[in-house]
Amino acid sequence: MSVKVNQNPEQIARDKIDAMLREAGWVVQSKNKVDLSANRGIAIREYQTDVGPADYVLFVDRKPVGIIEAKREDEGHRLTVVEDQSMNYANAKLKYLDNDPLPFVYESTGTLTRFTDYRDPKPRGRLVFWFHKPETIAEWLKKGQPLRERLLSIPALDETGLRPAQIVAINNLEHSFKKNRPKALIQMATGAGKTFTAATFVYRLLKHADAKRVLFLVDTKNLGEQAEQEFMTFQPNDDNRKFTELYNVQRLSSSYIASDSQVCISTIQRLYSILKGEELDESAELENPNENSWLQNKMSKNKAVPVEYTPKVPIEQFDFIVIDEAHRSIYNLWKQVLDYFDAFLIGLTATPDKRTFGFFNENVVSQYTYEESVTDGVNVPYDVYTIETEISQNGEIIKAGWFVDRRDKLTRKKRWQQEDEDTDYKRNDLDKKVVNPSQIRNIIREYKKALKTTIFPNRIDENGDYEVPKTLVFAKTDSHADDIIKIIREEFDEGNDFCKKVTYKIEEDPKSILNRFRNSYYPRIAVTVDMIATGTDVKPLEVLLFMRDVKSINYFEQMKGRGTRTINSDSLQLVTKTAKTKTHFVIVDAVGATKSKKNGQQTFRTQTFCANERFIGSNNHGSCRRRFVFVFSQPINPFRKTNYRQGKRQIIGVFWW
Repeated sequence: MSVKVNQNPEQIARDKIDAMLREAGWVVQSKNKVDLSANRGIAIREYQTDVGPADYVLFVDRKPVGIIEAKREDEGHRLTVVEDQSMNYANAKLKYLDNDPLPFVYESTGTLTRFTDYRDPKPRGRLVFWFHKPETIAEWLKKGQPLRERLLSIPALDETGLRPAQIVAINNLEHSFKKNRPKALIQMATGAGKTFTAATFVYRLLKHADAKRVLFLVDTKNLGEQAEQEFMTFQPNDDNRKFTELYNVQRLSSSYIASDSQVCISTIQRLYSILKGEELDESAELENPNENSWLQNKMSKNKAVPVEYTPKVPIEQFDFIVIDEAHRSIYNLWKQVLDYFDAFLIGLTATPDKRTFGFFNENVVSQYTYEESVTDGVNVPYDVYTIETEISQNGEIIKAGWFVDRRDKLTRKKRWQQEDEDTDYKRNDLDKKVVNPSQIRNIIREYKKALKTTIFPNRIDENGDYEVPKTLVFAKTDSHADDIIKIIREEFDEGNDFCKKVTYKIEEDPKSILNRFRNSYYPRIAVTVDMIATGTDVKPLEVLLFMRDVKSINYFEQMKGRGTRTINSDSLQLVTKTAKTKTHFVIVDAVGATKSKKNGQQTFRTQTFCANERFIGSNNHGSCRRRFVFVFSQPINPFRKTNYRQGKRQIIGVFWW
């Protein structure tokens, strides 16, 4: 937006406003050269009223509809003060016209813009990123009642088929809308039906409040696909048709937003790229942005990367924005996307933090914790089985003179090399810079042993074989996942179908594998990096094996949530024949993930003791010592009624390296 030199602040502000209006589809005219037929939307400068000239009067379809009060940029902090002045112009009679009061009023410096719709029940100004398009204002006038008035007429909720926590969330959210609260947060435990809750209130907004379009915002492609499935299967209580038979649902895979779509599902990464006019790197949608290098690359740039006004996606494109996993992707770079749109914001999360509460103006309309969901039988509790190795705790030294493999990360091609000097690697380097197959193998061996003796000991089928419960393994990288899969197949004496990788970087269709993991006998074990770390519903899961740690407490809680889902006995036995019922799930912690301060939602308490290490032996390539560690645990679980562990110290692992 160019600015002419040698201008005073008022002229600079008006030049910016002129440019903003033109980009939004308005034709800006002087009061001396008025042609209302030149365009659907006309903005006339210095139009005369009976209380003096208004800075801008807006016309749509040749009829006056609003005014703009222009101020220089350094008066941005005073825009609320000039609301009375703006309203006086809006209520004034225009020269040559016998007009009613004008409902749409803006105050703007060209940098900061406020907007008030005086048709609202209790008109309240709000900041907007840009001016609305004339077509939008024409549509608003055609509908008659403004959105905030229509929200007051939403009927009482039909509670059939809804859980108590969902009923509370929807009723309180709609009450928040009626109070014209721009932001609201629903805190609901993972597995308690957040997306179903969202589909219910979105349906009600479309049907009863005549909302134009709702955006369902996610931060991974996988979550978007799951949200699409939820809307496709949702059937309201008051209609025999599915949601998608009543309303058009579009999951964005390009920059095109269909004009007839009423629900749009998009990643925040894609929306950001659309507003920036950039092509989206396909890998950017695959992982949670907090764990993704694409965001880091964007943030590492020295210059600011603000979003820009996009006429094809105006600020009024959505009436409501539902933000799934709101705790992790609405800050830093991404906040601009939400600030761009003139819409109500609804956050969904199981694990909010201080930033989340602050962003949503502390308007928490519902809080339903994991502990409450376990008490209500909506979710199941969990136990923890800890596996520790010396190398996973302290790292190790590769001695000079040792012969080791060097492996390319992408091709996995190996070359044999003798080390010239000692190489000291830390625990965080493990399975990234350094791969130690023996460490992985002994974790898997201990896990296999613990399954039969401690975790789920009574899973012997009719042939006398042990049936491995459905297990999800969290790996650090795709390469790490490949190493784990190879060793699991070997240690369990099984073939390819037994253990599969579920990431977007595999040749096989990951969704097909995920569906088999969810609904079929094989695979028994799935290994993932990020694809199903959050949001994915695999109800028969009974074990989560952590072979990676994460930085975020919220992300860790989401990963734990993969095991919380309840499932009826018949459905469970379709995929795990020896299981009677799902009473709990087990976290097998091989990286210390449960011991850090990330554990914000504890349904157990653990005490760990380590015995002395001792020398076991050596191999032919140097003095590589093998050690074992005894780990004792005394879990106390308020939700489990079994007493086989209570009050006892028990050896829960012997780990070799």
